[in-house]
Amino acid sequence: MANKTTNAVLGFLTGATAGLVAGILIAPDKGSKTREKIRKSAEQAGDGIKEDLDERIDGLKSHFSKFVNDLNDRFGDLEAELENKTKEARRKAAEKVEKEASKVEKEASRVKEAKAGKEASKTK
Repeated sequence: MANKTTNAVLGFLTGATAGLVAGILIAPDKGSKTREKIRKSAEQAGDGIKEDLDERIDGLKSHFSKFVNDLNDRFGDLEAELENKTKEARRKAAEKVEKEASKVEKEASRVKEAKAGKEASKTK
């Protein structure tokens, strides 16, 4: 849609400039006066094109800035989510290690008791 607007504005400016130049060339003025009118109309057309380009550049800057901010927000959210999931995974892993260590300690204690009971029965 923006491209259509630009084309319309450029078409209008081109048409207006061409009409003005044709009118000036047809008018019965001296050469120096005609050249001055052509120069002024060219300046006006150039100013119109410059203004249009400036508006487009500002629009692109705004769009790009918004795009960059959106990316920063998304990646910031992803980073926080990843950090939370990593902490949760570490916590669960630590719980599992503690649970398994407790089982190993209980089994080691049971084996020691069984060994001590076996040795006690040998000495009797």
